[in-house]
Amino acid sequence: MAYVITEPCIDIKDGDCTAACPVDCIYEGGRTFYIHPDECINCGLCLSICPVDAIVWDQEIPDSQRHFIAVNKEFFGSDVTGMGSPGGWSKECSTTQDHPFVAAFEKTAAIA
Repeated sequence: MAYVITEPCIDIKDGDCTAACPVDCIYEGGRTFYIHPDECINCGLCLSICPVDAIVWDQEIPDSQRHFIAVNKEFFGSDVTGMGSPGGWSKECSTTQDHPFVAAFEKTAAIA
């Protein structure tokens, strides 16, 4: 895996990253986007365009966000979407499903 979508994307889903990805390896779930670990070519375009800094290179991911490596990978597996490796996002690959961690995630209110 090269890049990982982390917590800041939950309930934001700006989508600029999907437009920038040359191999369409970013897929839409209900509350967030997910990067397919086997389809990503490690180009970094998504990282450079994400307005909420939700995309992190897996070698630089903070300990507090490391679980998102598994979240992104498991999203495509039989226990979550069963999507496997579609070979690139298309509208038919969008789903309202999320990884159980994301589905249960509660954002904390920002402290003013």
